[in-house]
Amino acid sequence: MTDPQPEVAERRTGLGRTAAGRTVPLARLRARNPLARLPLGQKAIGWLSAIGLAVLALALRLVHLGTPKRFAFDETYYAKDGWSLLNNGYVQTYLTDVDGNPKTDINADILAGHTQGVWTGEPSLAVHPDVGKWLIALGEKAFGMDPFGWRIASAVAGALMVLVICRLVRRMTGSTLLGCVAGVLLMFDGLHFVLSRLALLDIFLALFILCGVSCLVADRDWLRTRLARTLGPDADGAGASYPRRGAWGPRFLFRPWVLAAGVMFGLALGTKWSAAYPLAAFGLLCWLWSAGARRSFGIRHPVLKGAIMDGIPAFVHLVVVAALVYIATWGGWLAHADEYEEHLSSTQYRQYTGQGHCAEDEDSFVATGLDPDRRWPTAEEPDASGIGEAWQSLRSLWYYHQDAYTFHTHFLNCSTHFYESKPSGWLLMNRPVGVAVTNDIPPSNPGCDAAEDSDCIRQVLLIGTPVLWWGGCIALLFAAAMWIGARDWRYGVAVVGTLSTWLPWMLYDDRPIFIFYAIAILPFVVMALTLAIGTLIGPSRQPSNRRTVGVVVSGAFVVLVLVNFAWFWPIFTNGLITHSEWLDRIWFSRWI
Repeated sequence: MTDPQPEVAERRTGLGRTAAGRTVPLARLRARNPLARLPLGQKAIGWLSAIGLAVLALALRLVHLGTPKRFAFDETYYAKDGWSLLNNGYVQTYLTDVDGNPKTDINADILAGHTQGVWTGEPSLAVHPDVGKWLIALGEKAFGMDPFGWRIASAVAGALMVLVICRLVRRMTGSTLLGCVAGVLLMFDGLHFVLSRLALLDIFLALFILCGVSCLVADRDWLRTRLARTLGPDADGAGASYPRRGAWGPRFLFRPWVLAAGVMFGLALGTKWSAAYPLAAFGLLCWLWSAGARRSFGIRHPVLKGAIMDGIPAFVHLVVVAALVYIATWGGWLAHADEYEEHLSSTQYRQYTGQGHCAEDEDSFVATGLDPDRRWPTAEEPDASGIGEAWQSLRSLWYYHQDAYTFHTHFLNCSTHFYESKPSGWLLMNRPVGVAVTNDIPPSNPGCDAAEDSDCIRQVLLIGTPVLWWGGCIALLFAAAMWIGARDWRYGVAVVGTLSTWLPWMLYDDRPIFIFYAIAILPFVVMALTLAIGTLIGPSRQPSNRRTVGVVVSGAFVVLVLVNFAWFWPIFTNGLITHSEWLDRIWFSRWI
Protein backbone atom coordinates (compact mmCIF):
# COMPACT_ATOMS: atom_id res chain seq x y z
CA MET A 1 0.00 0.00 0.00
CA THR A 2 1.30 3.43 -0.91
CA ASP A 3 1.90 5.73 2.03
CA PRO A 4 -0.32 8.79 2.11
CA GLN A 5 1.14 12.20 1.56
CA PRO A 6 2.48 13.83 4.76
CA GLU A 7 -0.40 16.31 4.84
CA VAL A 8 -2.94 13.48 4.53
CA ALA A 9 -1.24 11.45 7.26
CA GLU A 10 -1.34 14.41 9.58
CA ARG A 11 -4.96 15.28 8.80
CA ARG A 12 -6.04 11.66 9.06
CA THR A 13 -5.27 11.31 12.75
CA GLY A 14 -4.87 14.90 13.85
CA LEU A 15 -7.39 17.60 14.59
CA GLY A 16 -8.78 19.02 11.36
CA ARG A 17 -10.21 22.15 12.97
CA THR A 18 -10.01 23.96 16.26
CA ALA A 19 -12.95 24.46 18.58
CA ALA A 20 -13.37 27.87 16.96
CA GLY A 21 -13.57 26.33 13.49
CA ARG A 22 -10.14 27.38 12.24
CA THR A 23 -8.00 24.93 10.29
CA VAL A 24 -5.29 23.34 12.40
CA PRO A 25 -1.80 23.84 10.93
CA LEU A 26 0.19 20.78 9.95
CA ALA A 27 2.07 19.02 12.74
CA ARG A 28 5.46 19.95 11.33
CA LEU A 29 4.44 23.60 11.45
CA ARG A 30 3.00 23.39 14.95
CA ALA A 31 6.18 21.67 16.15
CA ARG A 32 8.30 24.67 15.27
CA ASN A 33 9.40 26.67 18.28
CA PRO A 34 9.02 30.32 17.25
CA LEU A 35 11.46 31.43 19.93
CA ALA A 36 14.25 29.31 18.45
CA ARG A 37 14.27 31.35 15.23
CA LEU A 38 14.25 34.78 16.85
CA PRO A 39 17.15 37.13 16.12
CA LEU A 40 19.90 37.18 18.74
CA GLY A 41 18.87 40.67 19.83
CA GLN A 42 15.31 39.61 20.65
CA LYS A 43 16.56 36.59 22.54
CA ALA A 44 18.83 38.85 24.56
CA ILE A 45 15.91 41.16 25.33
CA GLY A 46 13.90 38.19 26.57
CA TRP A 47 16.65 37.15 28.96
CA LEU A 48 17.63 40.64 30.10
CA SER A 49 14.05 41.63 30.89
CA ALA A 50 13.52 38.47 32.96
CA ILE A 51 16.83 38.92 34.78
CA GLY A 52 16.05 42.59 35.38
CA LEU A 53 12.72 41.75 37.01
CA ALA A 54 14.39 39.08 39.14
CA VAL A 55 17.01 41.57 40.34
CA LEU A 56 14.27 44.08 41.16
CA ALA A 57 12.37 41.40 43.07
CA LEU A 58 15.50 40.52 45.05
CA ALA A 59 16.15 44.17 45.86
CA LEU A 60 12.61 44.62 47.20
CA ARG A 61 12.95 41.53 49.36
CA LEU A 62 16.27 42.63 50.82
CA VAL A 63 14.80 45.86 52.25
CA HIS A 64 15.08 45.51 56.06
CA LEU A 65 15.31 41.73 55.63
CA GLY A 66 16.72 41.36 59.15
CA THR A 67 13.61 42.81 60.77
CA PRO A 68 11.82 41.83 62.86
CA LYS A 69 14.87 40.64 64.75
CA ARG A 70 13.28 37.49 66.14
CA PHE A 71 12.32 33.97 65.21
CA ALA A 72 9.09 34.65 63.34
CA PHE A 73 6.52 31.86 63.44
CA ASP A 74 8.07 28.49 62.38
CA GLU A 75 11.49 30.05 61.84
CA THR A 76 12.13 28.79 65.35
CA TYR A 77 12.32 25.27 63.87
CA TYR A 78 13.82 25.67 60.40
CA ALA A 79 16.45 28.31 61.11
CA LYS A 80 17.78 26.26 64.03
CA ASP A 81 17.55 23.00 62.07
CA GLY A 82 19.61 24.57 59.30
CA TRP A 83 22.22 25.71 61.79
CA SER A 84 22.44 22.20 63.23
CA LEU A 85 22.79 20.68 59.75
CA LEU A 86 25.59 23.10 59.01
CA ASN A 87 27.48 22.36 62.22
CA ASN A 88 26.63 18.74 62.93
CA GLY A 89 25.61 17.22 59.60
CA TYR A 90 22.18 16.28 60.95
CA VAL A 91 19.38 17.91 62.94
CA GLN A 92 19.92 17.78 66.71
CA THR A 93 17.65 18.95 69.52
CA TYR A 94 18.51 22.19 71.26
CA LEU A 95 19.24 23.06 74.87
CA THR A 96 16.71 25.22 76.65
CA ASP A 97 19.31 27.67 77.93
CA VAL A 98 22.97 28.38 77.16
CA ASP A 99 23.79 31.74 78.72
CA GLY A 100 23.07 30.75 82.32
CA ASN A 101 20.19 33.19 82.61
CA PRO A 102 16.96 31.27 83.24
CA LYS A 103 14.91 34.36 82.35
CA THR A 104 15.91 34.05 78.67
CA ASP A 105 15.09 31.07 76.47
CA ILE A 106 17.25 29.48 73.77
CA ASN A 107 15.83 31.77 71.06
CA ALA A 108 16.84 34.88 72.97
CA ASP A 109 20.25 33.38 73.67
CA ILE A 110 20.87 32.71 69.98
CA LEU A 111 19.76 36.23 69.03
CA ALA A 112 22.17 37.54 71.65
CA GLY A 113 25.03 35.77 69.87
CA HIS A 114 25.26 32.44 71.72
CA THR A 115 25.28 30.27 68.61
CA GLN A 116 27.71 27.48 69.55
CA GLY A 117 27.26 24.68 72.03
CA VAL A 118 23.49 24.98 71.79
CA TRP A 119 22.73 21.31 70.97
CA THR A 120 21.99 18.32 73.18
CA GLY A 121 23.84 15.86 70.96
CA GLU A 122 20.67 13.84 70.33
CA PRO A 123 18.89 13.75 66.95
CA SER A 124 15.61 15.58 66.50
CA LEU A 125 12.54 13.93 65.03
CA ALA A 126 12.19 16.49 62.26
CA VAL A 127 8.96 15.86 60.35
CA HIS A 128 10.04 17.53 57.10
CA PRO A 129 12.97 16.60 54.82
CA ASP A 130 16.21 18.56 54.79
CA VAL A 131 16.60 20.33 51.42
CA GLY A 132 14.97 23.60 52.46
CA LYS A 133 16.87 23.56 55.73
CA TRP A 134 20.17 23.04 53.91
CA LEU A 135 19.41 26.09 51.76
CA ILE A 136 18.66 28.11 54.88
CA ALA A 137 21.95 26.83 56.26
CA LEU A 138 23.83 28.20 53.24
CA GLY A 139 22.62 31.70 54.13
CA GLU A 140 23.62 31.17 57.74
CA LYS A 141 27.05 30.01 56.60
CA ALA A 142 27.51 33.14 54.50
CA PHE A 143 26.01 35.77 56.81
CA GLY A 144 25.83 34.23 60.25
CA MET A 145 23.18 32.83 62.56
CA ASP A 146 20.96 35.89 62.65
CA PRO A 147 17.67 36.91 61.01
CA PHE A 148 19.33 38.19 57.84
CA GLY A 149 21.44 35.06 57.56
CA TRP A 150 18.58 32.62 57.91
CA ARG A 151 16.26 34.59 55.59
CA ILE A 152 18.56 35.44 52.68
CA ALA A 153 18.11 32.05 50.98
CA SER A 154 14.35 32.59 50.86
CA ALA A 155 14.85 36.00 49.25
CA VAL A 156 17.05 34.47 46.55
CA ALA A 157 14.51 31.68 45.97
CA GLY A 158 11.71 34.21 45.59
CA ALA A 159 13.71 36.21 43.04
CA LEU A 160 14.55 33.04 41.11
CA MET A 161 10.86 32.20 40.92
CA VAL A 162 10.28 35.53 39.16
CA LEU A 163 13.00 34.68 36.64
CA VAL A 164 11.64 31.18 36.01
CA ILE A 165 8.02 32.22 35.53
CA CYS A 166 9.07 34.98 33.11
CA ARG A 167 10.89 32.45 30.96
CA LEU A 168 8.18 29.79 31.28
CA VAL A 169 5.33 32.06 30.23
CA ARG A 170 7.45 33.50 27.43
CA ARG A 171 8.02 29.97 26.15
CA MET A 172 4.32 29.14 26.38
CA THR A 173 3.09 32.33 24.70
CA GLY A 174 6.02 33.41 22.51
CA SER A 175 5.65 36.88 24.03
CA THR A 176 8.34 38.62 26.07
CA LEU A 177 5.73 41.14 27.23
CA LEU A 178 3.44 38.47 28.66
CA GLY A 179 6.42 36.78 30.30
CA CYS A 180 7.23 40.06 32.02
CA VAL A 181 3.59 40.52 33.04
CA ALA A 182 3.73 37.13 34.77
CA GLY A 183 6.95 38.13 36.53
CA VAL A 184 5.47 41.43 37.71
CA LEU A 185 2.32 39.75 39.07
CA LEU A 186 4.35 37.15 40.95
CA MET A 187 6.77 39.76 42.26
CA PHE A 188 4.00 41.91 43.73
CA ASP A 189 2.00 39.20 45.43
CA GLY A 190 2.04 39.60 49.20
CA LEU A 191 2.15 35.89 50.00
CA HIS A 192 5.17 35.43 47.77
CA PHE A 193 6.81 38.61 49.06
CA VAL A 194 6.50 37.76 52.76
CA LEU A 195 7.50 34.11 52.34
CA SER A 196 10.56 35.37 50.45
CA ARG A 197 11.51 37.16 53.65
CA LEU A 198 11.06 34.29 56.11
CA ALA A 199 13.04 31.13 56.82
CA LEU A 200 10.17 28.75 56.07
CA LEU A 201 10.28 25.79 53.68
CA ASP A 202 7.37 26.59 51.38
CA ILE A 203 9.12 29.15 49.17
CA PHE A 204 11.73 26.51 48.25
CA LEU A 205 8.99 23.95 47.58
CA ALA A 206 7.24 26.38 45.23
CA LEU A 207 10.52 27.17 43.41
CA PHE A 208 11.38 23.52 42.75
CA ILE A 209 7.85 22.65 41.61
CA LEU A 210 7.85 25.63 39.24
CA CYS A 211 11.26 24.62 37.88
CA GLY A 212 10.07 21.03 37.38
CA VAL A 213 7.00 22.14 35.45
CA SER A 214 9.13 24.51 33.36
CA CYS A 215 11.40 21.62 32.41
CA LEU A 216 8.43 19.48 31.33
CA VAL A 217 7.05 22.31 29.19
CA ALA A 218 10.49 22.64 27.59
CA ASP A 219 10.46 18.88 26.98
CA ARG A 220 7.11 19.23 25.20
CA ASP A 221 8.81 21.52 22.66
CA TRP A 222 11.91 19.33 22.54
CA LEU A 223 9.95 16.15 21.77
CA ARG A 224 7.85 17.74 19.04
CA THR A 225 10.92 19.23 17.42
CA ARG A 226 12.63 15.82 17.38
CA LEU A 227 9.52 14.14 15.97
CA ALA A 228 9.33 16.76 13.22
CA ARG A 229 12.97 16.18 12.32
CA THR A 230 12.54 12.42 12.28
CA LEU A 231 9.13 12.08 10.67
CA GLY A 232 8.39 15.31 8.91
CA PRO A 233 9.45 16.60 5.48
CA ASP A 234 12.02 19.25 4.98
CA ALA A 235 11.24 22.87 4.15
CA ASP A 236 10.48 22.02 0.51
CA GLY A 237 8.09 19.22 1.41
CA ALA A 238 10.50 16.50 0.31
CA GLY A 239 12.08 13.74 2.32
CA ALA A 240 8.98 12.78 4.27
CA SER A 241 9.24 9.65 6.36
CA TYR A 242 5.79 9.50 7.88
CA PRO A 243 5.02 6.19 9.61
CA ARG A 244 3.16 3.41 7.93
CA ARG A 245 -0.07 2.14 9.38
CA GLY A 246 0.62 0.35 12.65
CA ALA A 247 4.04 1.97 13.04
CA TRP A 248 5.19 3.06 16.49
CA GLY A 249 7.37 5.98 15.52
CA PRO A 250 10.83 6.80 16.86
CA ARG A 251 11.96 6.13 20.41
CA PHE A 252 13.86 8.76 22.40
CA LEU A 253 15.66 7.00 25.24
CA PHE A 254 17.27 10.17 26.57
CA ARG A 255 15.13 13.24 27.22
CA PRO A 256 17.30 15.83 28.96
CA TRP A 257 14.48 18.14 30.01
CA VAL A 258 12.54 15.31 31.68
CA LEU A 259 15.72 14.30 33.49
CA ALA A 260 16.10 17.88 34.72
CA ALA A 261 12.47 17.83 35.83
CA GLY A 262 13.15 14.65 37.79
CA VAL A 263 15.97 16.40 39.63
CA MET A 264 13.76 19.41 40.39
CA PHE A 265 10.86 17.31 41.65
CA GLY A 266 13.30 15.25 43.72
CA LEU A 267 14.46 18.46 45.40
CA ALA A 268 10.84 19.51 45.86
CA LEU A 269 10.07 16.20 47.57
CA GLY A 270 13.20 16.70 49.64
CA THR A 271 11.66 19.94 50.87
CA LYS A 272 8.10 18.77 51.55
CA TRP A 273 6.25 15.59 50.71
CA SER A 274 3.32 17.50 49.20
CA ALA A 275 5.34 17.75 45.97
CA ALA A 276 4.34 14.14 45.24
CA TYR A 277 0.93 15.27 43.95
CA PRO A 278 2.12 17.70 41.24
CA LEU A 279 4.83 15.18 40.33
CA ALA A 280 2.16 12.55 39.62
CA ALA A 281 -0.18 15.01 37.87
CA PHE A 282 2.44 16.47 35.54
CA GLY A 283 3.92 13.04 34.92
CA LEU A 284 0.56 11.99 33.48
CA LEU A 285 0.27 15.26 31.57
CA CYS A 286 3.74 14.72 30.07
CA TRP A 287 2.61 11.29 28.83
CA LEU A 288 -0.54 12.78 27.27
CA TRP A 289 1.51 15.51 25.61
CA SER A 290 3.78 12.84 24.12
CA ALA A 291 0.77 10.88 22.88
CA GLY A 292 -0.69 14.04 21.33
CA ALA A 293 2.59 14.73 19.56
CA ARG A 294 2.68 11.24 18.05
CA ARG A 295 -0.97 11.46 17.04
CA SER A 296 -0.35 14.73 15.22
CA PHE A 297 2.29 13.00 13.07
CA GLY A 298 -0.01 10.21 11.97
CA ILE A 299 0.74 7.50 14.52
CA ARG A 300 -2.39 5.54 15.37
CA HIS A 301 -3.30 4.51 18.93
CA PRO A 302 -0.85 7.08 20.25
CA VAL A 303 -1.90 6.84 23.91
CA LEU A 304 -0.96 3.17 24.15
CA LYS A 305 2.10 3.47 21.94
CA GLY A 306 3.17 6.65 23.67
CA ALA A 307 2.95 4.89 27.04
CA ILE A 308 5.53 2.37 25.85
CA MET A 309 7.71 4.50 23.58
CA ASP A 310 7.68 7.66 25.70
CA GLY A 311 6.08 6.75 29.01
CA ILE A 312 8.62 4.17 30.17
CA PRO A 313 11.71 6.33 29.47
CA ALA A 314 9.94 9.36 30.92
CA PHE A 315 9.03 7.40 34.06
CA VAL A 316 12.68 6.53 34.59
CA HIS A 317 13.80 10.10 33.90
CA LEU A 318 11.11 11.69 36.06
CA VAL A 319 9.95 9.37 38.85
CA VAL A 320 12.98 7.15 39.34
CA VAL A 321 15.39 10.08 39.18
CA ALA A 322 13.18 12.08 41.58
CA ALA A 323 13.22 9.15 44.01
CA LEU A 324 17.01 8.82 43.82
CA VAL A 325 17.51 12.55 44.31
CA TYR A 326 15.09 12.47 47.24
CA ILE A 327 17.04 9.67 48.94
CA ALA A 328 20.29 11.51 48.30
CA THR A 329 18.93 14.58 50.11
CA TRP A 330 18.83 12.46 53.27
CA GLY A 331 22.60 11.96 53.12
CA GLY A 332 23.21 13.62 56.48
CA TRP A 333 20.56 11.46 58.10
CA LEU A 334 21.91 8.26 56.55
CA ALA A 335 25.45 9.09 57.65
CA HIS A 336 24.19 9.29 61.26
CA ALA A 337 21.56 6.54 61.08
CA ASP A 338 23.02 4.88 64.17
CA GLU A 339 22.18 7.97 66.24
CA TYR A 340 18.57 7.84 65.08
CA GLU A 341 18.35 4.10 65.71
CA GLU A 342 19.56 4.62 69.26
CA HIS A 343 17.44 7.61 70.25
CA LEU A 344 14.32 7.61 68.03
CA SER A 345 13.52 3.98 67.26
CA SER A 346 10.91 3.70 70.04
CA THR A 347 9.08 7.03 70.14
CA GLN A 348 5.34 7.22 70.75
CA TYR A 349 4.84 7.42 66.98
CA ARG A 350 6.48 4.00 66.58
CA GLN A 351 4.69 2.54 69.61
CA TYR A 352 1.29 3.83 68.50
CA THR A 353 -1.00 0.89 67.66
CA GLY A 354 -3.84 2.82 66.03
CA GLN A 355 -5.85 3.70 69.12
CA GLY A 356 -6.15 7.18 70.57
CA HIS A 357 -8.42 10.10 71.31
CA CYS A 358 -8.38 13.85 71.72
CA ALA A 359 -7.51 15.22 75.14
CA GLU A 360 -10.24 16.79 77.22
CA ASP A 361 -9.26 20.22 75.97
CA GLU A 362 -9.34 18.81 72.42
CA ASP A 363 -6.03 20.48 71.69
CA SER A 364 -3.79 17.43 71.63
CA PHE A 365 -3.85 13.76 70.77
CA VAL A 366 -3.61 11.09 73.45
CA ALA A 367 -2.32 7.76 72.16
CA THR A 368 -3.70 4.74 73.98
CA GLY A 369 -2.69 1.11 73.77
CA LEU A 370 0.94 1.99 73.16
CA ASP A 371 3.19 -1.00 72.70
CA PRO A 372 6.47 -0.22 74.50
CA ASP A 373 8.18 -3.12 72.78
CA ARG A 374 7.64 -1.73 69.28
CA ARG A 375 10.93 -0.47 67.90
CA TRP A 376 12.57 -0.22 64.54
CA PRO A 377 13.78 -3.72 63.66
CA THR A 378 17.11 -2.22 62.62
CA ALA A 379 17.68 -0.88 66.13
CA GLU A 380 17.93 -4.43 67.44
CA GLU A 381 20.09 -5.76 64.64
CA PRO A 382 23.87 -5.88 64.92
CA ASP A 383 25.67 -3.16 63.02
CA ALA A 384 26.41 -4.21 59.46
CA SER A 385 29.20 -3.05 57.17
CA GLY A 386 29.62 -2.17 53.53
CA ILE A 387 26.51 -2.67 51.40
CA GLY A 388 24.75 -4.26 54.36
CA GLU A 389 25.26 -1.10 56.39
CA ALA A 390 23.82 1.04 53.59
CA TRP A 391 20.78 -1.23 53.34
CA GLN A 392 20.31 -1.16 57.10
CA SER A 393 20.44 2.64 57.12
CA LEU A 394 17.92 2.86 54.28
CA ARG A 395 15.54 0.57 56.17
CA SER A 396 15.92 2.76 59.26
CA LEU A 397 15.10 5.78 57.13
CA TRP A 398 11.94 4.01 55.95
CA TYR A 399 10.85 3.38 59.54
CA TYR A 400 11.59 7.01 60.33
CA HIS A 401 9.29 8.01 57.47
CA GLN A 402 6.56 5.79 58.88
CA ASP A 403 6.81 7.54 62.24
CA ALA A 404 6.78 11.00 60.66
CA TYR A 405 3.71 10.02 58.61
CA THR A 406 1.98 8.82 61.79
CA PHE A 407 2.71 12.19 63.37
CA HIS A 408 1.20 14.08 60.44
CA THR A 409 -1.89 11.90 60.02
CA HIS A 410 -2.83 11.15 63.65
CA PHE A 411 -1.10 13.24 66.28
CA LEU A 412 -1.98 16.56 64.65
CA ASN A 413 -5.65 15.80 64.07
CA CYS A 414 -6.68 17.05 67.52
CA SER A 415 -4.44 20.10 67.48
CA THR A 416 -5.71 23.61 66.87
CA HIS A 417 -4.00 26.85 65.95
CA PHE A 418 -5.21 30.43 66.03
CA TYR A 419 -4.19 31.01 62.41
CA GLU A 420 -5.24 27.69 60.89
CA SER A 421 -7.45 27.87 57.80
CA LYS A 422 -9.49 25.62 55.58
CA PRO A 423 -7.90 25.05 52.15
CA SER A 424 -11.30 25.49 50.49
CA GLY A 425 -10.98 29.22 51.15
CA TRP A 426 -7.31 29.74 50.33
CA LEU A 427 -7.89 31.22 46.88
CA LEU A 428 -10.15 33.83 48.48
CA MET A 429 -7.57 34.69 51.16
CA ASN A 430 -9.85 33.48 53.94
CA ARG A 431 -7.45 33.44 56.89
CA PRO A 432 -3.99 35.05 56.81
CA VAL A 433 -1.21 34.27 59.27
CA GLY A 434 0.27 36.86 61.59
CA VAL A 435 3.88 35.73 61.77
CA ALA A 436 5.09 38.61 63.93
CA VAL A 437 3.37 41.46 65.76
CA THR A 438 4.26 44.17 68.28
CA ASN A 439 1.18 45.74 69.86
CA ASP A 440 0.51 48.78 72.03
CA ILE A 441 3.42 50.93 70.87
CA PRO A 442 2.86 54.28 72.63
CA PRO A 443 2.75 57.63 70.80
CA SER A 444 5.95 58.57 72.60
CA ASN A 445 7.81 55.98 70.51
CA PRO A 446 9.80 57.61 67.67
CA GLY A 447 7.85 57.40 64.41
CA CYS A 448 4.48 56.70 66.04
CA ASP A 449 2.07 59.42 64.91
CA ALA A 450 -0.92 58.07 66.80
CA ALA A 451 -3.18 60.32 68.83
CA GLU A 452 -2.63 60.49 72.57
CA ASP A 453 -5.53 58.11 73.23
CA SER A 454 -4.33 55.57 70.66
CA ASP A 455 -1.22 53.53 69.86
CA CYS A 456 0.84 52.09 67.02
CA ILE A 457 1.48 48.57 65.82
CA ARG A 458 4.03 46.61 63.82
CA GLN A 459 2.98 43.45 62.04
CA VAL A 460 4.12 40.99 59.42
CA LEU A 461 1.01 39.43 57.89
CA LEU A 462 1.21 36.44 55.55
CA ILE A 463 -1.51 37.20 53.02
CA GLY A 464 -1.62 37.35 49.25
CA THR A 465 -2.38 40.53 47.35
CA PRO A 466 -6.20 40.24 47.40
CA VAL A 467 -6.84 41.78 43.98
CA LEU A 468 -4.46 39.29 42.36
CA TRP A 469 -5.97 36.23 44.04
CA TRP A 470 -9.59 37.28 43.56
CA GLY A 471 -8.91 38.01 39.91
CA GLY A 472 -7.06 34.71 39.73
CA CYS A 473 -10.21 32.82 40.75
CA ILE A 474 -11.98 34.18 37.67
CA ALA A 475 -8.94 33.49 35.49
CA LEU A 476 -8.82 29.87 36.66
CA LEU A 477 -12.46 29.33 35.67
CA PHE A 478 -11.64 30.85 32.29
CA ALA A 479 -8.57 28.62 32.05
CA ALA A 480 -10.66 25.49 32.64
CA ALA A 481 -13.08 26.59 29.91
CA MET A 482 -10.26 27.30 27.45
CA TRP A 483 -8.50 24.01 28.18
CA ILE A 484 -11.63 21.95 27.69
CA GLY A 485 -13.49 24.06 25.15
CA ALA A 486 -10.70 25.53 23.03
CA ARG A 487 -8.28 22.64 23.61
CA ASP A 488 -5.48 25.04 24.49
CA TRP A 489 -2.79 23.00 26.26
CA ARG A 490 -1.28 26.06 27.90
CA TYR A 491 -4.34 26.61 30.05
CA GLY A 492 -4.10 22.96 31.03
CA VAL A 493 -0.77 23.66 32.71
CA ALA A 494 -2.42 26.31 34.88
CA VAL A 495 -5.42 24.12 35.73
CA VAL A 496 -3.46 20.93 36.47
CA GLY A 497 -0.89 22.88 38.48
CA THR A 498 -3.57 24.56 40.58
CA LEU A 499 -5.57 21.41 41.24
CA SER A 500 -2.54 19.24 42.08
CA THR A 501 -1.14 21.75 44.59
CA TRP A 502 -4.48 22.68 46.13
CA LEU A 503 -7.02 19.85 46.21
CA PRO A 504 -4.82 17.31 48.08
CA TRP A 505 -4.90 19.58 51.11
CA MET A 506 -8.65 18.96 51.34
CA LEU A 507 -7.79 15.47 52.58
CA TYR A 508 -6.04 16.93 55.63
CA ASP A 509 -8.32 19.80 56.63
CA ASP A 510 -9.06 18.15 59.98
CA ARG A 511 -5.58 19.16 61.20
CA PRO A 512 -4.04 22.65 61.46
CA ILE A 513 -2.91 23.84 58.03
CA PHE A 514 -2.12 27.36 56.94
CA ILE A 515 -2.76 29.64 54.02
CA PHE A 516 0.92 30.04 53.18
CA TYR A 517 0.89 26.46 51.87
CA ALA A 518 -0.90 28.06 48.90
CA ILE A 519 2.42 29.51 47.70
CA ALA A 520 2.78 26.37 45.54
CA ILE A 521 -0.55 27.27 43.88
CA LEU A 522 0.43 30.88 43.19
CA PRO A 523 2.58 30.42 40.03
CA PHE A 524 -0.32 28.64 38.31
CA VAL A 525 -2.78 31.35 39.36
CA VAL A 526 -0.39 33.91 37.87
CA MET A 527 -0.09 31.76 34.76
CA ALA A 528 -3.88 31.64 34.35
CA LEU A 529 -4.09 35.41 34.75
CA THR A 530 -1.34 36.06 32.21
CA LEU A 531 -2.79 33.68 29.63
CA ALA A 532 -6.19 35.31 30.10
CA ILE A 533 -4.60 38.71 29.55
CA GLY A 534 -2.98 37.41 26.36
CA THR A 535 -6.33 36.09 25.12
CA LEU A 536 -8.05 39.34 26.05
CA ILE A 537 -5.55 41.43 24.08
CA GLY A 538 -5.54 39.02 21.12
CA PRO A 539 -2.73 37.86 18.84
CA SER A 540 -2.94 40.67 16.30
CA ARG A 541 -0.78 43.75 16.74
CA GLN A 542 -2.95 45.82 14.42
CA PRO A 543 -5.07 48.54 16.07
CA SER A 544 -8.61 47.37 16.80
CA ASN A 545 -11.37 47.94 19.31
CA ARG A 546 -10.70 44.54 20.85
CA ARG A 547 -7.01 45.23 21.32
CA THR A 548 -7.70 48.67 22.79
CA VAL A 549 -10.22 47.32 25.28
CA GLY A 550 -7.98 44.38 26.10
CA VAL A 551 -4.94 46.58 26.76
CA VAL A 552 -6.93 49.00 28.91
CA VAL A 553 -8.59 46.29 31.01
CA SER A 554 -5.43 44.23 31.38
CA GLY A 555 -3.27 47.24 32.16
CA ALA A 556 -5.78 48.49 34.71
CA PHE A 557 -5.75 45.11 36.45
CA VAL A 558 -1.94 45.00 36.66
CA VAL A 559 -1.84 48.57 37.99
CA LEU A 560 -4.53 47.71 40.54
CA VAL A 561 -2.42 44.78 41.75
CA LEU A 562 0.57 47.12 42.19
CA VAL A 563 -1.52 49.67 44.09
CA ASN A 564 -3.00 46.95 46.29
CA PHE A 565 0.50 45.64 47.06
CA ALA A 566 1.73 49.13 47.91
CA TRP A 567 -1.27 49.66 50.24
CA PHE A 568 -0.39 46.50 52.17
CA TRP A 569 3.36 47.23 52.21
CA PRO A 570 3.46 48.28 55.91
CA ILE A 571 1.95 45.00 57.10
CA PHE A 572 4.18 43.02 54.78
CA THR A 573 7.36 44.62 56.13
CA ASN A 574 6.78 45.14 59.87
CA GLY A 575 6.23 48.85 59.29
CA LEU A 576 5.25 51.18 62.11
CA ILE A 577 1.66 52.38 61.60
CA THR A 578 -1.11 53.67 63.79
CA HIS A 579 -3.85 51.37 64.99
CA SER A 580 -6.39 53.07 62.70
CA GLU A 581 -4.06 52.69 59.69
CA TRP A 582 -3.73 49.02 60.53
CA LEU A 583 -7.50 48.60 60.67
CA ASP A 584 -7.75 50.24 57.22
CA ARG A 585 -5.78 47.29 55.89
CA ILE A 586 -7.61 44.56 57.81
CA TRP A 587 -10.64 44.38 55.55
CA PHE A 588 -12.38 41.47 57.26
CA SER A 589 -12.65 40.41 60.88
CA ARG A 590 -11.26 36.96 60.02
CA TRP A 591 -8.02 38.65 58.97
CA ILE A 592 -7.26 39.66 62.56
